[in-house]
Amino acid sequence: MLSIFKNIKIDWKKVNGMIPVIVQNIFNGKVLMLAYMNRKAFNKTKETGFLIFYSRTKKRLWMKGETSGNFLNLINILHDCDNDTLLVLVNSIGFTCHLKKSSCFSYPYSNFLFLYKLESNIKEKKYNNNNNSYTKYLYNRGINRIVQKFGEESIEVVISSLKNNKKNLIDEASDLIYHFLVLLSKKNIKLHKIINNLYKRSIF
Repeated sequence: MLSIFKNIKIDWKKVNGMIPVIVQNIFNGKVLMLAYMNRKAFNKTKETGFLIFYSRTKKRLWMKGETSGNFLNLINILHDCDNDTLLVLVNSIGFTCHLKKSSCFSYPYSNFLFLYKLESNIKEKKYNNNNNSYTKYLYNRGINRIVQKFGEESIEVVISSLKNNKKNLIDEASDLIYHFLVLLSKKNIKLHKIINNLYKRSIF
């Protein structure tokens, strides 16, 4: 953990002893919150591995999740080009915002982030017994049915490609991705695991 702090440079004089900290989800890129650190908060974060901030209203140090239990697991920390802002990459546990939202910022999902929203919705339906959704139907039918549907959608994508029907291909590819996410969820595999694996293989 200490190694990620090794090359961090902060111009404490420039920021008057209080540096802004942008917190970002490392897996989906979503900006979660903005907070501040003074020297003591930074050193405590470095010492403990937990995110420790300085509250400008309460005039004291505070750890994210100390009362809510919604902790931010520190993965990496970076400074910007002017050494006056920190970017903290985390794996968030529970809600980040006190309004019980994943982020303190309200903004529409980008195309990329929507995949994680869809993944979350699929997981929620997996464990929710009070819904009659198609997703729940697939879970109830089991892995054989899920794999069958994934195979069927794969064939539909191939057929649409050969027919050179772009609209139909988009529809079938959308079905394929949805069933792929259901399959991953059934096997308890997170989408970011696939993305990380692609990154390791340098496939772009």
